[in-house]
Amino acid sequence: MPGFFTDYLNNKVLDLVLGGSSLLGPTTVYVGLSLGASNKAGSISEPSFSAGYSRIAVANTLVNFPAASNGTKSNANPVSFPSPTASWGTIVSVFLADAMSGGNILAMADLSLPKSVSSGNGGPRIATNAMFLSHT
Repeated sequence: MPGFFTDYLNNKVLDLVLGGSSLLGPTTVYVGLSLGASNKAGSISEPSFSAGYSRIAVANTLVNFPAASNGTKSNANPVSFPSPTASWGTIVSVFLADAMSGGNILAMADLSLPKSVSSGNGGPRIATNAMFLSHT
């Protein structure tokens, strides 16, 4: 699932390169699921937290996100979500955020096929190298 940086993160990178603002990446990124399509504005619609959904914390290290190559970066380890206790609806995209809830959406990617998530099924899983981002 190819993804991209949101306007928020693109603006931070531009300010870093042109203008000398400092930029320090978060020590942890949070992988989340959205019922809406990915978009540069970083608007999301998450499943209900009361249905067992939660963002997944991933240490922001080269172990989990190896060095970029050919303008892209991907996840080195699978990301597994908890089993739903009620329907989460149809997941359309995934995102990276800088907080467990709220915060800033850093990057987004649409799934190649939307996935319906309901109670009684195991939680969704993003396979190793399945989520890759480019700085565009």
